[in-house]
Amino acid sequence: MLIDISTSRPDVPADQAAPARRPHDDAPDTAALFQRLAAAQDGPEREAVRDELVSAWLPMAHRIAGRFRDRGESIEDLRQVAALGLVKAIDRFDPDRGAFESYAVPTITGEVKRHFRDRMWALRVPRRVQELRNKVRVARRDLTQNPGSPEPSVAAIAAHAGLTEEEVNAGMEAIDSFSTLSLDAELSAGGDGGYSLADSLGASDSSYDTVVDRESAKEGLRRLPERERAILYMRFFEDMTQSRIADRLGISQMHVSRLISRSCARVRDEVLSERANRSDDGPGPATEPTT
Repeated sequence: MLIDISTSRPDVPADQAAPARRPHDDAPDTAALFQRLAAAQDGPEREAVRDELVSAWLPMAHRIAGRFRDRGESIEDLRQVAALGLVKAIDRFDPDRGAFESYAVPTITGEVKRHFRDRMWALRVPRRVQELRNKVRVARRDLTQNPGSPEPSVAAIAAHAGLTEEEVNAGMEAIDSFSTLSLDAELSAGGDGGYSLADSLGASDSSYDTVVDRESAKEGLRRLPERERAILYMRFFEDMTQSRIADRLGISQMHVSRLISRSCARVRDEVLSERANRSDDGPGPATEPTT
């Protein structure tokens, strides 16, 4: 006589034989509940059955969430996401199409992965780049799994993952985009208390614009008549008023004003014309030359 050793032993009565093990201890037998849920109309009774199913399968959802621990997200948040995936699986499951666990596991896992894909990136990157990041990360892990293995080169990662070197570089850049440092993060613990990331960042220097304007205006100023160069020098370098300039040159203040305006317009037009010839983007903003 053949005996199924998975369900009984020769010296144990059949009514005391251990039940067959399920794939997981957290996979309860809820087939009857799902049949009730499918037959129930919207209302308190259906909600009660649904809540009972969620409570029965919640340990499985927590187990799936535990697979993703230590990836930058708290286990409590991961369990919440997995629970949401469980509710979706229960609502969409058709009890006539097989076991619930076979349907729920990929549904919950997909919900958790979607959470990492859509919510956990510090910088939003395209889906294709996210996939490249995952391939590069797995390839680097495979190539460095032996103790003492050197950091693999871009070419080695590309060959192992079946990618181009350009795709590997994009994936490696995306690895650094998954999380960011706060500007208040301390970078050094020196005697003065260290410094933060914000302290290491540069700031725009407005003096560069002045240097660019002066260099751009030099040639135009050299081409001006001597008297007009002298007037601009007295006005912008010696900070003389138009009245004092007029008295020194023996001309009217109105004439000095016209000469200054005409000289500035001429230099400005020449600078803008040169910039337009050097760039396809058109001239920059029209500004008074700083002399």
